[in-house]
Amino acid sequence: MERLTAQDLSMLWPDDVGWPQDIGALVILDGRSLLGPDGQVRIHAVRSAIEARLHLIPHFRQRLYVPHVGLGWPLWVDAPAFDIAAHVNVLPVPAPGDDAQLLHIIEQLRSRRLDRSRPLWQMWFLPGISDGRVGLYVRVHHAIADGVAGVAALGAFLDADPRPPVTPAPHWTPAPPPSTRALLQDNLQRRRTELARALSTLAHPATATRRLRAAWPAVHETLAAGRAPRTSLNRPIGPGRTFVVVRSQLDLVRQVARAHDAKINDVLLAAIAGGLRDLLHGRGDRVDVVLRAYVPVSLHREQPGQARGNLDGMMAVPLPIGVPDPLLRLWLIAAETAERRKRSRPAGGTLLRSGLVQRAFLRLMAHQRWANAYVANVPGPAVPLYFAGAPVVEVFPVVPLIGNITLGVGALSYADQFNITTVADLDECPDVEVFVQGIRDALGSLAGSQLRSTSGA
Repeated sequence: MERLTAQDLSMLWPDDVGWPQDIGALVILDGRSLLGPDGQVRIHAVRSAIEARLHLIPHFRQRLYVPHVGLGWPLWVDAPAFDIAAHVNVLPVPAPGDDAQLLHIIEQLRSRRLDRSRPLWQMWFLPGISDGRVGLYVRVHHAIADGVAGVAALGAFLDADPRPPVTPAPHWTPAPPPSTRALLQDNLQRRRTELARALSTLAHPATATRRLRAAWPAVHETLAAGRAPRTSLNRPIGPGRTFVVVRSQLDLVRQVARAHDAKINDVLLAAIAGGLRDLLHGRGDRVDVVLRAYVPVSLHREQPGQARGNLDGMMAVPLPIGVPDPLLRLWLIAAETAERRKRSRPAGGTLLRSGLVQRAFLRLMAHQRWANAYVANVPGPAVPLYFAGAPVVEVFPVVPLIGNITLGVGALSYADQFNITTVADLDECPDVEVFVQGIRDALGSLAGSQLRSTSGA
């Protein structure tokens, strides 16, 4: 019986107030081997290839079950019937099949609510891109996976070999949902365990105090260390989104980071700070401020590719957008994050273990002053991969928005690429291209400084 964790559960409530928490990826495939003589996606073969891997991700054949009051938290149960055609489909991209058309299709698909009576995921194949490429939009509810676990789930369908050995999938028979009696017994046992844990904490106050002291700096940093400045970035979000992508080279970003004793994520944050500076300047807002970005920190300790569920802490990073020099911004951000990475971070579910408290906290999100923007950077596959024999050309992450955070950024490395996706509220960020161009300019300046340094100029 697999109940949702507290952190999994916190991903469900935003759906009810119009902030769907779906994560995803846009995968660009060299899709010529996936197309038939008529140019159409060979959907039956593609569905068969996907269905053969579903045993590697049990939640992809399970649905969310919410028991009656008194029977405990929601849990995952096998879907009584599973139809792959309800989850894997095709939608052609209109001509001319460029990035703008492709990303517009992604928004159309993202805006459709996932059906909670079915497993909470979808895949859409998107033919019609130039040069025989085919897009693949993979969408998973955040209650199933965070960014690292999402990459692991995607990896279950990818291979390092274009012709991997064919292994038959094990036969799947759906298990019946647990009875009311089993749910009640499980809930009582969990409550006993929580009570025993609480009593153990009271019996060992010194240990509890040490843990609290270890976690407090990170909690204080996130929720109590000052308020984010008021800017036009923070307005209640609506239902629409717009997406823009930025392509970059991982090796160049890595060289910049190494040259300045920074991390790849610091380079990303410095570039984002440049984009925010340009965006707010273009709006006539003040730029002599220090913004705050919320950055999830993965706490997964599984082997690569084995992560499941949600297990993140949160880091609040100051972004000194008042500093015009991209290199100085990088140094300042790297110094801040170096200190913050030393802090022990509790998982998000540790702080809000009650569903009632989570829902109450959610009501504050439309007016929160903890963060101005959201930035998620997830390491992806380090080698070129294939889907059903089709080479994976590019991968872009898709992150959700919540509350009054109108701008979110996802970054994902793949092979020699470092790709960035900006997700913006459609109504509140009509000028998102200014922000994206600012990111490109900042990355170009940082890369240029590195090239000048290595050439001795």
